[in-house]
Amino acid sequence: MYRGLDIGTAKATPDDRARVVHHGLDLADPDQPFSVAEFRAHALGALADLGRRGGIGILAGGTGFWLRAVMAGIDTDALPSDADVRAQIERDLEVDGLDVLAARLEAAAPRLADRTDLRNPRRVVRALEIATLRGDAPLPEPIGYPAPVLGLQLVVDTPALVRRIEGRARSQFRAGLIEEARALRERWDPDLPAFSAIGYRESWAVLDEESTLEEAIDLDARRNVAFAKRQRTWFRREPDLAVVDATRDPGPVAADALDRFVVGLELNASTQAPA
Repeated sequence: MYRGLDIGTAKATPDDRARVVHHGLDLADPDQPFSVAEFRAHALGALADLGRRGGIGILAGGTGFWLRAVMAGIDTDALPSDADVRAQIERDLEVDGLDVLAARLEAAAPRLADRTDLRNPRRVVRALEIATLRGDAPLPEPIGYPAPVLGLQLVVDTPALVRRIEGRARSQFRAGLIEEARALRERWDPDLPAFSAIGYRESWAVLDEESTLEEAIDLDARRNVAFAKRQRTWFRREPDLAVVDATRDPGPVAADALDRFVVGLELNASTQAPA
């Protein structure tokens, strides 16, 4: 969603976007806060526009909570916020570091910590802000999404996934990640939360001669493997996801799931039609 963070976030390329229209890209500069509530509003607007034109949206990603905010309709407006509390937590982050704040979150709000990426400073700060204001209470009840949703979970066995992640890390550095990181640091404050995305701090360590290229690639891959593990844990808790083996051609399985989904919608519509 951040402008300029292209290689490090594996953003769809101009060629990709020429073939398929993408939404949700380049929504903010790195120094602009961008919340899950803002993402949800953008996604709902794009999906509503697609619906009016008879199109179908594919919501793909990454961060489970942000996807759930759209698909399940998490009432993000019901989550409290307080600028003063957040500012104090951000000061604590600067002084104490991420590990201390993550441990604080786990102690104060273990349920909230369980669904938070504890290696992401931005999300830890937001989670601590919520925990400070409302404790470890469950998330607000979902308010739903006003249209049918089919969920597909692409899965890969762990050894194959690790190989893919390692290959992706190497290809990103080969594609110019270090040069992208250099240009971003020259323009923006490197401590901005946007740069918690994996790859940028690893690249800066190479530029500052604190790490070799191979060490940076290895650390990038290991951090992404840990992130993928957290993703799996999250999506295992998501209801009604059709599992698709991504080591093979996912087309036939996805098409079968879509056919059954459409048949179910048609049956449901017929049973609700007036006699």
